[in-house]
Amino acid sequence: MSRIDTVQRIEAMIDSLAEEFAGSFSRETIQQCASDSYESLQPGVVADFIPVLVYRFTRERLRAQLQAGGQVHKDKPEVLFVCVHNAGRSQMAAVLTEALSGGRVSVRSAGSAPAGEINPVVVQVMNEHGMDLAQEFPKPLTDEAVEAADVVVTMGCGDAFPVYPGKRYVDWQLDDPAGQPLDTVRRIRDDIEGRVRALLAELLAE
Repeated sequence: MSRIDTVQRIEAMIDSLAEEFAGSFSRETIQQCASDSYESLQPGVVADFIPVLVYRFTRERLRAQLQAGGQVHKDKPEVLFVCVHNAGRSQMAAVLTEALSGGRVSVRSAGSAPAGEINPVVVQVMNEHGMDLAQEFPKPLTDEAVEAADVVVTMGCGDAFPVYPGKRYVDWQLDDPAGQPLDTVRRIRDDIEGRVRALLAELLAE
């Protein structure tokens, strides 16, 4: 895809978002958010995928801003999973939480230095569990994602991120699946699943 095609598709995306968020954000604000999203995603992403990923990430960020500002009613708890690359542990935790909660918990994931793609072995072990990561992609950590969350779970990565009052911060010490054999990644997946089940038992009992 040429740069001109990419720019045209992103402009069309901004028009769509401006219509969706009319009354909440100006087109200029949306354009700035999209530009920032483009800059943060562009280095590690295949060019043909950039417009759709910029659209999805920008939309997610705008919704998070509305949630954080109380402009969108939250009827369920929100969990943010954070690791360095958002390519393994945090992605597994997010998809497991979504599946095991039956949609009763909102989930986001992010990385302080996101990779260009999700670890293929992680995709494989989640497919074994009947969970598809094909539509997911590594995303950078943003302030609005932290602000919108009720619980922030870091994955033993020592990430620095904004700390806001009224939120619960949890650190899960987990091995990194990067470069690990299939059986090791399966063990990490099962460890994460156990922790997710325990977290959900707390959140859904409240």
